[in-house]
Amino acid sequence: MPTIFTKIINGEIPCHKIAEDDRYLAFLDIMPVAEGHTLVIPKVEVDYIFDLDDEAYTGLMLFAKKVARALPKAVPCLRVGVTVIGLEVPHTHVHLVPMNSMQDINFSKPKLKPSPEELAAVAGKIRKSL
Repeated sequence: MPTIFTKIINGEIPCHKIAEDDRYLAFLDIMPVAEGHTLVIPKVEVDYIFDLDDEAYTGLMLFAKKVARALPKAVPCLRVGVTVIGLEVPHTHVHLVPMNSMQDINFSKPKLKPSPEELAAVAGKIRKSL
């Protein structure tokens, strides 16, 4: 059964897309821990990041780096935190989180609940910064 991320890749579920190429996709997390929280995924459905082949792994990280460099231009922050947790969806995903403090990347705190319009506005700012 395809994961929710595969359904997003296939266009079955909408997303607030940031960037895409033939192998990777970046889109906003709809339950972010901070404004601009972005997920970066490979289009191949692999559960565990270290099961990706070397080319897919390095490509994913280079794609994430490109997106991470755009985030501070769109969402003011001191750093962009990177984490790979991967327990909630069995599809490799990298979290990019704009940070001004360590609390900004705390996944146990209550999630933000931005409206679709707010997400669309943030996604547009990040896309313009790429």
